[in-house]
Amino acid sequence: MYSNNSDPEIGAVLRRRPDAVARVRGSLHAAAVRGVVRFYQTTAGVLVFADIHGLPTPAGPCAQPVFGFHIHSGGSCTGNADDPFADVLGHYNPESCPHPHHAGDLPPLFGNRGRALSVVLTDRFTVREILGRSVIIHAEPDDFHTQPSGDSGMKIACGEITRG
Repeated sequence: MYSNNSDPEIGAVLRRRPDAVARVRGSLHAAAVRGVVRFYQTTAGVLVFADIHGLPTPAGPCAQPVFGFHIHSGGSCTGNADDPFADVLGHYNPESCPHPHHAGDLPPLFGNRGRALSVVLTDRFTVREILGRSVIIHAEPDDFHTQPSGDSGMKIACGEITRG
């Protein structure tokens, strides 16, 4: 656990009210997906806590479901028949960095019988910078190579980031 004289312990941060939150809902292709992503501003960066359930579970003993997880620059989880979350636009990338160095690139979510739990600390953005943007879960894992967005496949779930 990270701790020093100026930063509270992670457990203490998670016990307080989040500074921002995204309530995640699945698309028609993944209607069971639900969850919440909480954002906590700390002096060390933003602690991102994702708790998602209802994720697709592939068959087979070696099938490990892994899902791309990003912050996108658009803030509306709306779209069209071909892309129900088209209005989220691309990854949040204020510095125009190549993928996977976008500010919105996050580690993948690892499914565990339909549930994923992830906690990551990042200094790529502040809570203030991501308010009004969105969180996206993709059907496939990010390959951390393909431009511009890691070949993560279809957007299966979305949450709009609002004040906590």
